[in-house]
Amino acid sequence: MNQSTLNQSGTALLRISLGVIYLAHSVYLKIFVFTLPGTVAFFESLGLPAVVAYGTFLAEAVGGFALLIGYQSRLVALALVPIALGATWAHADFGWVFSAQGGGWEYPLFLTVSTAVVALQGDGAFSLHRALESRQRATPAQAV
Repeated sequence: MNQSTLNQSGTALLRISLGVIYLAHSVYLKIFVFTLPGTVAFFESLGLPAVVAYGTFLAEAVGGFALLIGYQSRLVALALVPIALGATWAHADFGWVFSAQGGGWEYPLFLTVSTAVVALQGDGAFSLHRALESRQRATPAQAV
């Protein structure tokens, strides 16, 4: 394997992992563990309107899926950076360690940085976006 292939594979591994994490935080945690009403109550306890909780859920679910399949990863990750920063802010008062009561801020900060890395690096290997681009290049343009 050459260095470019290794870099593309590493980027894909990070992108896919983040997709799984965002899906887990949206679908699993916000629906099955905390429930959407519980998530709304938590956001409201922080002084945020309920619509922010629903928007966060939707952004994490759609963004997580897009990252998982590798569709427009740079744009999606860029859109998710504020969500991850918001999570860092929400957990800032609970201390450093995420296992602390209420969760700490080191994990959301790492999630923010990792999401920013995908925004900088893009899809990597094994992405739907890359497959679609390759297919378009292989198909000759049809005359109108």
